[in-house]
Amino acid sequence: MAAVAGGEPETVEVTLRAVGPSRPTTIRLPPLISVVDLRRRVAQDRRLPEDRLRLVLRGTTLPWGDDDLVKFRDGDSLIVAVAPKPPAKHLRGGDDDDDDDDDEEELKFKMPQTTTWWKKRIFVFLRDKLRFPDILLMALFSVTMKAWIIISLWFLLAPTARKYEIGPLYILATGFLIILLNLGRRQQGDVSAYSIFNEDFRELPGTFNAERIDRDLRAGQL
Repeated sequence: MAAVAGGEPETVEVTLRAVGPSRPTTIRLPPLISVVDLRRRVAQDRRLPEDRLRLVLRGTTLPWGDDDLVKFRDGDSLIVAVAPKPPAKHLRGGDDDDDDDDDEEELKFKMPQTTTWWKKRIFVFLRDKLRFPDILLMALFSVTMKAWIIISLWFLLAPTARKYEIGPLYILATGFLIILLNLGRRQQGDVSAYSIFNEDFRELPGTFNAERIDRDLRAGQL
């Protein structure tokens, strides 16, 4: 990661997570960038319409103002969503049924244009032939191929675990593995709520524990 003379990095790595089955990607951005430049760069990188792009950073939707600045840290995640395109006014009839049909069409699950051909064929088969609901199609195609392989292996190994009477241990090990894989990575300078995971067992300010109770009792504050 390159750095300028002041010590601040020229660019940071940001993970783009799109709403839908698309896989996360990374992009390098300046640590301080305006919202309009950020929207333009994300739209070019993901080939999305800039005028309907919605960006969410640390749980907050970024505003549309050109002068608003966003500060990124290395490893940040940016949620990218595309707002549905409303129908043209001359296509909207006075019939409420037509409006309801348009709303239902917008809510239907659609595969991205970059999806591989075999995924599109499976999607068409499940939707048109087997009549799978959209919510189930969204759940199926939001899971990556790697996750499907892991799930399949788990079910293949489950009968073996049952045969050797280690089924409960197998389930417990699976639970612990899921927890460990979803712990995430701590950013530079972040402090855990559990002092045992911090350097020198440092506690968060305001932590209420037995040591503090004993200290307050000796000081006559309780």
